[in-house]
Amino acid sequence: MDWVTALPPGGDKSYNECLFIVDRYSKTPIFLPCHNNDTAMDTALLIWNRVLSHTGLFKTIISDREQKLTSALWTNLHKLLGTKLSFSTAYHPQTDWLAEKMIQTLEDIIRRFCAYILEFQDFDGFTNDWCTLIAALELSYKTSIRASTGKLLQCWKKDGTLNFQLIL
Repeated sequence: MDWVTALPPGGDKSYNECLFIVDRYSKTPIFLPCHNNDTAMDTALLIWNRVLSHTGLFKTIISDREQKLTSALWTNLHKLLGTKLSFSTAYHPQTDWLAEKMIQTLEDIIRRFCAYILEFQDFDGFTNDWCTLIAALELSYKTSIRASTGKLLQCWKKDGTLNFQLIL
């Protein structure tokens, strides 16, 4: 879990960061628009409301020592849920290499598709607002072939549908 920061304001709530979570088993990412001034409670509620219903409870969360995640709220929440919160070591990207790679990929996707234009609409009415496009960008990432493996993510087909044979 990590944040892409310093994004241009996007969406009707002027989000300026994107929290992303990567399921280490399936390598499936989840992109969540958020604000740079969100509290630990805001972040916990975002994850509770938008992620856990799809993934179930986490066994472990690996993240950097983000202040939001080192608070008493997060410590107590993890005790209640029975999850383990592990922090990566500073200047040791191997600990959380998947998140660091995802940051680079997500920033590249946003730059390429949205060109960091605040709220541009072309003549067909399509927007380049990163927040408006985040669900489509996430699906595009999930259904693209990985350069490193030459394969799709584990549970997705090229047409964007889930491969239920792998899930069941």
